[in-house]
Amino acid sequence: MAEKASVPLQISTLPNAPGVYQYYDKNGKLLYVGKAKNLKKRVNSYFTKQHDNARTRLLVKRIKDIKHIVVATETDALLLENNLIKKYQPKYNVMLKDDKSYPWICIKNERFPRVFPTRRFIKDGSEYFGPYTSMKTVHTLLDLIKGLYPLRTCNYDLAEEKIQNGKYKVCLEYHLENCAGPCEGLHSEKSYNENIEAIRNIIKGNFKDSLGDFKTQMKQFAEDLQFEDAQRVKEKIDVLQNYQAKSTVVNPKINNVDVFSIISDESYAYVNYLQISFGSIIRSHTLEIKKKLEETDKELLELAVVELRQRFNSQCKELYVPFKIETEEGVKIHIPKLGDKKKILDMSTRNAKYYRMERFKQAKIVDPDRHEKRIMAQMKKDLRLSQEPRHIECFDNSNIQGTNPVAACVVFKNGKPSKKDYRKFNIKTVEGPDDFASMEEVVYRRYKRLKEEEQPLPQLIIIDGGKGQLSSSLKALDKLELRGKIAIIGIAKRLEELFYPDDPVPLYLDKKSETLKIIQQLRNEAHRFGITFHRDKRSKEALESGLESIPGIGEKTIVELLKKFKSTKRIEKASFEDLANVVGASRAKKIVTYFQK
Repeated sequence: MAEKASVPLQISTLPNAPGVYQYYDKNGKLLYVGKAKNLKKRVNSYFTKQHDNARTRLLVKRIKDIKHIVVATETDALLLENNLIKKYQPKYNVMLKDDKSYPWICIKNERFPRVFPTRRFIKDGSEYFGPYTSMKTVHTLLDLIKGLYPLRTCNYDLAEEKIQNGKYKVCLEYHLENCAGPCEGLHSEKSYNENIEAIRNIIKGNFKDSLGDFKTQMKQFAEDLQFEDAQRVKEKIDVLQNYQAKSTVVNPKINNVDVFSIISDESYAYVNYLQISFGSIIRSHTLEIKKKLEETDKELLELAVVELRQRFNSQCKELYVPFKIETEEGVKIHIPKLGDKKKILDMSTRNAKYYRMERFKQAKIVDPDRHEKRIMAQMKKDLRLSQEPRHIECFDNSNIQGTNPVAACVVFKNGKPSKKDYRKFNIKTVEGPDDFASMEEVVYRRYKRLKEEEQPLPQLIIIDGGKGQLSSSLKALDKLELRGKIAIIGIAKRLEELFYPDDPVPLYLDKKSETLKIIQQLRNEAHRFGITFHRDKRSKEALESGLESIPGIGEKTIVELLKKFKSTKRIEKASFEDLANVVGASRAKKIVTYFQK
């Protein structure tokens, strides 16, 4: 038996043509399926490129055999890739399986067709509209239709001869005016089929013909002085116009269009799909894709577009997407930049974002480990760190009006406060309100102690302040020979600028990003902790000053006096006028009287 060719030899003989490649392990198990515009170049890149992703490195290590299928175009490769992934579900491919059976609206292939919801797609010549992503949408649409047109709900065989022979009698639905009685020949087949045609249009999102017919009916009834009938038709027009107003989101001229958008992070991508008919959203669905390797947004969106269009049986010939992608032939691609088309693409992006936020909230409750890993990976990426910031420390100085200078250090572990590790600092070596020198002192003291006690150092230090405070903190790290061993950034309050050592250009994060929210939480917690310590210290000093013995003088007044005069001795020697300027004449008199006694 011929020996299997080695992987390098297999790569060297691959064609420079579009197609699908398949990786197998030593046991012949399919590991991965991918598509390529140029098979040779794409497959070769796996073995020559340095991969950051550990999962990709592991995949390459396990590849022992490569097979390929050459196709005519990259579009054919995309469709084939999708089918192979769904059929074999390889370990290293993103999963696109979906076990849901979606609801449809069926117009039954029969005389006097019934219109009803179903989850079973039977090929019996009946018309199926959908699938819809929720049964609620289906019921809303059917309730609207039943309120506008009388339809039968029975499952009788309404053959013409059976009706003429009087085989059936009208039921309660007829007496409730929900059905016009075709079983007794009271509703003609022609009129019934005209209603069915109007219903088809409404399901497709086209309300124009139905509204026109109802307005003509209303006008005719009014001319014939049949005002009750005219009023009944007017109510139907109001219902239809109200539904149309709620469902129309963009220009009604935008018809038969599929809209796709994608939002992604380190581990997952979320693809939203909207189908537009006459300016109305008739379908919306968001697909969550777990990343397996280093898939780009383009690759994931291409895969999702094929999958969702197949899943929902879309025949739309126009797509709105955020960037250029490859898809089926004969489908027109638009990348909207402004106007109604951009509006609808933005709506799709918002849907993807909201879905992602909901999943995050659910994961936080159901799977906190996954939530924690995702946050850490996102912070590492956003802040350009070499490792995940599992342990973060943030410093803040407090010296209101120059008195009682103190500092605070708060600690977050795995994105959450670790209050037992918080530390307070009295400033010892700095005279007066000097933020820079104070920051240098506390950073030096904190990490000198951690080094001496052989405690674990943080992966990230955050300094509450701009370039000046950051430079002072770097001096402390230099003295301790820790510079470069711990990542350190400064955050300026006004514009939430993030400063890095030796980089004059600050980093601005998205205001809604989770990374910035955690940094703000750290900064606010450090500020709160520092202010509380400062307030406690001032109060303690006030109580220890002896001034609390003065009748009618409270803690707030004592703090104000100490801010101004710095000590009890100076307050005792101060003139009535100086005291009155700080605490008012009434309190000044009490203080002077107390010290005279």
